[in-house]
Amino acid sequence: MKIEWKKTEKEYYLPGKNPATVQIPKMKYFTISGVGNPNHADFQEKISVLYGLSYAVRMMPKSGYTPDGYEEYTVYPLEGIWDLTETGRQTKAKDQTLDKDQLAYKIMIRQPDFVDDEVYRKALEKAGKKLPAGLLDQASFEELDDGLCVQMMHIGPFDSEPVSFAKMDAYLTEQGLVRSIKTHKEIYLSDFRKTKPEDMKTVLRYFVKQG
Repeated sequence: MKIEWKKTEKEYYLPGKNPATVQIPKMKYFTISGVGNPNHADFQEKISVLYGLSYAVRMMPKSGYTPDGYEEYTVYPLEGIWDLTETGRQTKAKDQTLDKDQLAYKIMIRQPDFVDDEVYRKALEKAGKKLPAGLLDQASFEELDDGLCVQMMHIGPFDSEPVSFAKMDAYLTEQGLVRSIKTHKEIYLSDFRKTKPEDMKTVLRYFVKQG
C-alpha cells in the first residue's frame, strides 16, 4: 500500500484556515539554499534539482536497487524557509518595501525515514545523469527539527500572505507565544506554475516558543 502524506500526516500538511499550534518532529530533507527573486530562472533550476533527487529515490526499486526499509510512497511537497539579507532588512525597515532580489531562502523536499547517506549518494549518481553537476553540488541531505510551531493554510497568491501573517501574529499574542526566529516556513501544496493565484494553497508556519 502506498504511503500518502496527505492521508497519514494531515496535522503537518493540511492545517485549517485559522492559526493553530503544532509540534513538528525532526525530519529528513534534501535541501538547497540561495539568495534572490524566486521568480527568476535560477530558483526554478534549484527546484528541479530537489525533485530530480527526490524522484531518483522514489524510483530506485525500478532501477534495480531497493533501500532497506523502502515502502512505496508519494513524494513530499516542496517547502521553503524564508529570510532577508541584511540589505533587504534595511530596505524593509526604511520604507516597508520587500525587495524580492534580497530574499534569502532554503528550499527543501522531505524524505522518508529509510533515506540515509548511502541512499542520498545513489540519488546523486542517478540524478547526475540528467542534472548539471554544478547545481547538484549545491544540494545537501540533512535533518531539520521545526519543533513547536504555529501554522495555518493560506489560500490565494503569495503577495496576499501578509493577511494570513497578521492572523498568526494575533494568535501568538492570544496564546502567549513568540517567534523563536524571524524566518518562516512555507509548504507549497499547489503547483504555482499551473494553478491560478487565487486558488493556490500554501501552509504558512512560524517557529515559536513560550513568551
